[in-house]
Amino acid sequence: MINLLKLRAAFRTSHPRLSSQYRFMTSVSGTLVQSKGSTNGDRSSLIPFSSRLHGGRALAQDVWSIYNVANLPADCINLGQGYMNFPPPKWVTDAADEALKSLLPNHYSHPKGRIRLRNAIKNFYQKSFNRDLDVETEILVTSGANQGQYSVFTAFLEHGDEVIMFEPFFDQYLPSVTFNGGTPVYVPLHPHTDITTPNNSNWKIDFDELRRAITPKAKMIIINTPHNPVGKVFTREELEQIAVLAEEFNLLVMADEVYDCLVFDGKEHVRFATLPGMWDRTVTVLSAGKAFAATGWRVGWLIGPPSIIGPTLAACTRIVFCSNSPLQEAAAAGLEQAVERHFFENQLKEYQERRDVLLSAFDRLGMKYSHPEGSYFVLLDISRVNFPEDYPFPASVQGRGRDFKACWFIALEIGVSSIPVSEFYCEEHCTIGENFARFAFCKDEETLRKAGERLQGLAKYLV
Repeated sequence: MINLLKLRAAFRTSHPRLSSQYRFMTSVSGTLVQSKGSTNGDRSSLIPFSSRLHGGRALAQDVWSIYNVANLPADCINLGQGYMNFPPPKWVTDAADEALKSLLPNHYSHPKGRIRLRNAIKNFYQKSFNRDLDVETEILVTSGANQGQYSVFTAFLEHGDEVIMFEPFFDQYLPSVTFNGGTPVYVPLHPHTDITTPNNSNWKIDFDELRRAITPKAKMIIINTPHNPVGKVFTREELEQIAVLAEEFNLLVMADEVYDCLVFDGKEHVRFATLPGMWDRTVTVLSAGKAFAATGWRVGWLIGPPSIIGPTLAACTRIVFCSNSPLQEAAAAGLEQAVERHFFENQLKEYQERRDVLLSAFDRLGMKYSHPEGSYFVLLDISRVNFPEDYPFPASVQGRGRDFKACWFIALEIGVSSIPVSEFYCEEHCTIGENFARFAFCKDEETLRKAGERLQGLAKYLV
């Protein structure tokens, strides 16, 4: 029998460079750490993993697993995660059924996306982009908006390129940037709250701060409007100022507009790509999941100039090759029929009613919140929630921001779950987010009314 200890010693002697990387992983209080090679015969982690997993927080226990339904009481109402508790429209799911029963939609699609869907995207969106879109060179179907974004980063980032991200940021941006060699640069949105009213809060960009953040290494800037988690719809004036900086510093702009169909109270959604000079440097990210309440379908699309879509297609082809074929057909049917069915107008009205149900519950409590202009999220100011310091919090929230404990306390004592907003900040700026919890109102009205009644129990914990 081969002596494993002698074999390992021989390997280290003959491969000194490789043996210097020999590592194993241990878990200490839920935190993964990497340490020197084991001498006790533990072979569970012989091969060192990539350092990029550290920079992207991929190894840390994420907020979604902490506030997962499996960790909360069975009767807790989940307003934390942004998925719907109602199905897509029947006429869209009927189209999915029809596609599944057909031959061709059950096989590979072209990496660009199925031509029916690309034509539907062209016909539905080109008016809002003020141009005649080319289905061959300016539209790319992806496996959800997130994979589309990842492909853009793969196609354009060199090691060390900087990506400007407004905080709070959608948490997938960070690993997608760092996995592709990019360096995130964080610019926080600043909440300015009028203390005389419980529902008036604006999140502002400090443009001097933004300019200082742009260095010669800057390659990209991400703009998310309507914004997750703030619910902010960037104004035309704000976007025009960003456009000036993008032109001055030659930045590629990723316009994440997946919530473009959910803009409330007559607010204007400005497509960044339509601003003067911005088409040539902007890729717009959109989503069937957000549009048709079908987040699990993982169908999204990118719209942009050939100079951006071409390299992104090359990356996308090597990452997934093609996206879900039958559900592309269903998404195409959704876009084809949306106008005649007045679908998005009716859906917007329904979401605004859902939003107002939840906001009225906060109003009755006299709690402040960030009034959502778009998306299906609202940030509640939880700074007044007073919980016992000796409350039996799990290890997963210990050492995190105060909002982690407040959200856990609300979930267990009130029976409504939410998401702590400091998760969407870098360590330097996380105290900004500690005052807020994100609640999702992409639920049916009955669920939201029930949650609103439960939330009234917070009154006794407010200071």
